[in-house]
Amino acid sequence: MRIHKLLLLFCVLLVAAPGCVERKLTINTNPAGAQVFLNDEEIGVSPVTASFSWYGDYNITIRKQGCVTLQTHRKLQSPWYDYFPFDFLTQILYPGRIVDSREWSFELAPQKEISRQELIQQAQQLRTVEQ
Repeated sequence: MRIHKLLLLFCVLLVAAPGCVERKLTINTNPAGAQVFLNDEEIGVSPVTASFSWYGDYNITIRKQGCVTLQTHRKLQSPWYDYFPFDFLTQILYPGRIVDSREWSFELAPQKEISRQELIQQAQQLRTVEQ
């Protein structure tokens, strides 16, 4: 009977004091003020911080008027406490809160302005290539 009470107490403690892992990703751009998309979902204007649920590959698209659109991908590596058996301890048994903050920075290239004359020359070159 005593073992049942201890087991019940253990279960109550598991439910009453679960651990918590908060995951945050901050994306900075130079220049700031760019639209940021993670896996085709807009998360905001840089600098922007968003929560994430999983580790792995992320497709990133960054757009800003006057800059070349940046499309790339990066990988978020799992920390040591996200692997078995530590994940059970940190996410279920540990009573405190763990914050995993990551930061990525990106340089945006300025968009090259093409003069009217350059545009006409490119069009003429294309026309002669097609003929």
